[in-house]
This record gives sequence, C-alpha cells and structure tokens, in this order.
Amino acid sequence: MRLGASHLLILSWVAPVLLVVAWEILAQTGFVTPQVLPAPSKVVRTAFKLATSGSLLEDLVTSLLRAAAGFAIGGSIAFALGILVGFSRIAEALVDRSVQMVRAIPFLALLPLVIVWFGVGEGQKIFLVALGVAFPIYINTTLGIRQVDPKLLELGRVQGLSTLQMITRIVLPGALPSILTGVRYSLATAWLALVVAETIGAQAGIGFLAMDAREFLRTDVVVLTIVIYALIGVVADSVARLLERRLLAWHPNFGGAGR
Repeated sequence: MRLGASHLLILSWVAPVLLVVAWEILAQTGFVTPQVLPAPSKVVRTAFKLATSGSLLEDLVTSLLRAAAGFAIGGSIAFALGILVGFSRIAEALVDRSVQMVRAIPFLALLPLVIVWFGVGEGQKIFLVALGVAFPIYINTTLGIRQVDPKLLELGRVQGLSTLQMITRIVLPGALPSILTGVRYSLATAWLALVVAETIGAQAGIGFLAMDAREFLRTDVVVLTIVIYALIGVVADSVARLLERRLLAWHPNFGGAGR
C-alpha cells in the first residue's frame, strides 16, 4: 500500500506523541518523580509562564542570532575552502591536513584557549559555532566536487564548455546533493557548539536558561530547554529538506523530474 505525503507526515509523529503520552502517564502516576523528570503538562505550564513574561522569547532570539551568525561565518569560510580543495590538489596538500587536525579536537578541549582569545563575550560563542559548522560543510563540499561523474565532465568538454561553464553547469550542480547534506549536519552541530558556548559566561540564551535552572534545581525549565533544542532541530532540518527539494528538483532521487 502506497501512502501519501500527508499520511507519512502523520506517521512520523506517532512515536513522539506516544512517547509524550507515556511520559505524562508515568509522571502523573508517580512512577517518575518531578525532581527527576517533570510531567509534560508541567513543562508546558512553565513554558507559558516564561513566554508571557518575555524572558523565554528574549533567550530564544539571543541563541538564534548567535547560531545564525556563527553559521554564516563558518559556513562561508568552509564552503570557499571546500571548493578550493575540491578543485586543486595543491590546495588540498596545503590546507586539508591542518583542517583535519583541528576537526579532531573536541570543543571542550578548545574552550579554555577560545576564552583566552575572545573572553566570555559574544565573540567566543560565535567562534565556537562557526568552528562547529565549518567541518561538515567543508568535507561534504570537497567530497561532492570529487565525486562528480567524469563522463559528465567529458561531455562538457565535447560540447565546448569553458572552465567557468563547466564549474557552474556541471561540477557545482553535481556536488549540490553532498553540499546540502553537509548543511544539514552543520545545522545540528551549530546547536551542539552553542550549548557548549553558552555554559560559560552567558547572560542570556537558551543555554544560559538551562544553566541558571540547574542552579535552582528547576528540572521543568531544564527539560523545557531540551525540548526547545529538539524543536529547533526539527524546524532547521525541515527547512534544509525544503531547500533540497527546491534546489534539487532536477535530481531523480529527490522526487523531481529530470531536465
């Protein structure tokens, strides 16, 4: 039986809804204490209180702006380096090993040095986000360029395309599925980096809200911040999927008809 898009969308939410229902039942019956994991209804009431006071929106906007700035900076640099390394073996020899060495370093290991460089202000947080999003985009851009079908390149040469036309009409469109995969991974990494960044010296943001709640044992607020991160991740991934469908409408594997 073939299901339509609306049915598949509903089906994708069955497991999360059942999980929330089970969670609510366990919390209301006392199997899970509020100190360990408050009921979803309690979390919703807490969200409403924070939203009506305006503090939740302020923290959310602050985190979104930090993530957007870091994503724009790190993504742009990574995309440029990925194109450079993808097209040039000399650039790969000069750049790639250093990038891979930095990529292997955990965020927490870099945090003391980043604080020395930038202090605990906005620069530190944006830098960590930019660093986190850079690697998936860089790797997937390079990989996408290297995996373009050589037969397509040969066809372009036969058609007399210039180097610039080869890049814009064959190489970059062929690498686009891999590049967009890197974007999807980097969106998730951006929030991971931001959580780490906002645990140190932040005065606003979702991470600050979680750390402040931990000090006062407000597990309902901590759970709320986790839910917010999850919802933002779902929305960001949905936007990335929509971007894929729009930009790759010509690609048969993305539901579009070939041109």
